[in-house]
Amino acid sequence: MTEAAFHGVYPMLYAFFRADGRLDREAMRRQVEACVKAGAHGIAALGLATEVEKLAREERHEVMEWCLADVAGRLPVAITVFGESEREQIDFAKAAADLGASWVILQPPRRRLEEAELVRFFGAVADASPLPVAIQNAPQYIGTGLSDEALVRLSREHPNLRLLKGESPALEIARTHALLGPDVAIFNGRGGLELTDVLRAGCAGVIPGSECCDVQVKVYEAFRAGREEEADRLYASILPLIVFLLQSLPRLLCYGKRIAARRLGLGPVVDREPCERPTPLGLACMERWSRDLPPFPL
Repeated sequence: MTEAAFHGVYPMLYAFFRADGRLDREAMRRQVEACVKAGAHGIAALGLATEVEKLAREERHEVMEWCLADVAGRLPVAITVFGESEREQIDFAKAAADLGASWVILQPPRRRLEEAELVRFFGAVADASPLPVAIQNAPQYIGTGLSDEALVRLSREHPNLRLLKGESPALEIARTHALLGPDVAIFNGRGGLELTDVLRAGCAGVIPGSECCDVQVKVYEAFRAGREEEADRLYASILPLIVFLLQSLPRLLCYGKRIAARRLGLGPVVDREPCERPTPLGLACMERWSRDLPPFPL
């Protein structure tokens, strides 16, 4: 794993379920293949868009195993590590390494920790991880996060912490990037919102959902090639959709997953509770803002 791999668009996989409530193996395989053919620079799994909190431990391992088997070494894979104890997170990071993952993204435990304790927690996991580590800093979604100053301390005291999964506006990410410096690669989330501006702010890439990753790859490649006006135009073409989806995490899971399913040629989406249910108005908005997105090539 080289620093050069820490860049680009890493679509976060949605969790697709069968009518009996179990994970849908074929749907997950199709999603990975669509992301690869879309030109994604990597694949991410088991984050908030994968509904990791709703998955049993065995299901989390299942998603990880399927993802890495389907990618088959064609792209780097980032696996989010979810767990309440240091031991649980360390063991999962080691399992990810054994299966061929490229780096891991640590989520804070769901129990409430003071910042100093969370820094200690992340530091212990990072030191024991055989893979490069990112921290997911998403207090607005998870309820717990770290200040920029705490992130700087972590990166200085634990050299295996080499990435940040941010969930912040471009102006805030620019400040974080300036404080962390070039040794910590930042991938922003937020569904790709402010995509070109977060790249201008110093982000190495983004981790959006899979629903329009092909367009986001084109935005990234145009920007990296110095064609910023083209990148801005491409980004503007999907901006209304991103704004619609990013009103909340449940909204993204409800409608973003349905757009991905339609483009993948899947049947009706099966939701796992608790969830936001689609409404006639919501489906009409979804169709309006995604109507120019063709089926994924498979």
